[in-house]
Amino acid sequence: MQCYIIYIMAKEIERKFLIISQSYRELAVNATSIKQAYLNRDPDATVRVRVRNGQAWLTVKGRNHGMVRDEWEYAIPTSDAEAMIARCARGSVIDKTRYVVPFGGYEWEVDEFHGAHSGLTVAEIELPDTSTEFPLPPFVGEEVTGDPRYYNSNL
Repeated sequence: MQCYIIYIMAKEIERKFLIISQSYRELAVNATSIKQAYLNRDPDATVRVRVRNGQAWLTVKGRNHGMVRDEWEYAIPTSDAEAMIARCARGSVIDKTRYVVPFGGYEWEVDEFHGAHSGLTVAEIELPDTSTEFPLPPFVGEEVTGDPRYYNSNL
């Protein structure tokens, strides 16, 4: 008897927008601090380590194809994540506050960057499909999906 394991690769379908007002703060249901760094910034295999709320993850992302890319994420010990950030980070360590904002039946994530990237604020929405239509909240402006200047790995 043969046994087969079927593995379905995760896909991230995400759109990203610049912020035109701070009204998202009034609509947010929570805000958390995030520290993250990139261990590999190659667009074909980006590797990120992130610490949020005392928990940590290692994430591998494939190359963007418009708003779609492969993504794998694994929980890791926070002490390991902190050591990776301190010893293995390529480029600057990103410090940001993430606001979760429900709007029009979707959950928006608004990231306010601090430190070297202070003043940059972007909103992201993850979608179930590339053709999904959604209402734009009043705090979003220009779409920057696919613009490498706004990839966290390039900051």
